[in-house]
Amino acid sequence: MKRVCLLVLMAWGSALAEDGTARNVILFLGDAAGIPTLHAASLYAYNEPRRLFIHRMPYIALMETSTASSWVTDSAAGMTAIVTGRKTHNGVISQDETAVRGKKDGRPLKTILEYAEERGLSTGVVTNSSAASATPAACYAHVNDRRKEGEIFARLLKPPFGDGVDVVIGAGRSRIFQEMRAFVPDPERALMQKGYAVTDSLERAPPAARRLIVLLDSGEFDLGAAALRAIDILSRNPKGYFLMVESDLHTDDIVRGLERTVEFDRIIERISKRVRLEETLILFTADHSYDLRVNGGRRGEPLIRDAERDQRTSGQESITWQNLRREDEHTGEEVLVAAQGPGAGRIRGVLSNTDLFRIMLAAFGWKETSPKER
Repeated sequence: MKRVCLLVLMAWGSALAEDGTARNVILFLGDAAGIPTLHAASLYAYNEPRRLFIHRMPYIALMETSTASSWVTDSAAGMTAIVTGRKTHNGVISQDETAVRGKKDGRPLKTILEYAEERGLSTGVVTNSSAASATPAACYAHVNDRRKEGEIFARLLKPPFGDGVDVVIGAGRSRIFQEMRAFVPDPERALMQKGYAVTDSLERAPPAARRLIVLLDSGEFDLGAAALRAIDILSRNPKGYFLMVESDLHTDDIVRGLERTVEFDRIIERISKRVRLEETLILFTADHSYDLRVNGGRRGEPLIRDAERDQRTSGQESITWQNLRREDEHTGEEVLVAAQGPGAGRIRGVLSNTDLFRIMLAAFGWKETSPKER
């Protein structure tokens, strides 16, 4: 009888935790990591389906990814929906549907990162793409064209809420600084005057830095180490933090994309074991899917043959291997959402990409403010 009561209390406590209030939210974003890519990655790495850590997370849902005007989204519109709760058009960064890409601004949409800044939490973005590319940019900038990377990164100098993003780690150093010079003569000096430690290497980042920008020229760095460094900095804030970690999981290069997917999954598992899950909501999703399909294969045999492994697939529109078919384009089917921690119980059914914003907001215990209140 005592054992039964204990089990009931444990289950009740777990339910409270999954529906409770989070101190921290970590959003893991697999760029182009549609369900077919996740399935292929599991077969590729483990010769079995459902072997990824995210497959085993306790709360799972599907999420549609359309834009304000198209069934198939790019990363700009897809991430805008996730972090603002509003749909916009392809190419537009956290502005509403009245924006015309490259021609006309729409109304700025307040992001979940900006809500966190407004309330004194620490915030960060980590990516192995450019730190000013669409996914991280949608968290902290508001521009009518995702290609304006200099303007996007310059937004760090004049944040509308709080003191702006506290930790930024990503690629794109040369292009970002070159394009920023149209807005500020010495970008690195301006960022340092804003309180950031600025470096081109994670290893050279000052250990005591409380605000950090690491810009690298290549995305081939240890994303897991970068995410853990960001958490070490952000977790010093007793109020909590919001962190977005992105990995580019496009499978235009099939082998590289699948290996990155497996590694990203391992990063998520490692960080899930590192943070305090009773106070941290962990979410995984994709901004959009990608046209990769498993169309053959048998149990006990490798998904990819040795002869295929050495083939170049980047830059080729269509690839057909023995067990895989790949067309180099985004697709519009639903993607996976996986979650654990406070607020994870809201992840169920078939969601809209705009729902994730409100799920994160509710996990923090905050209410959405109307445009007039912003």
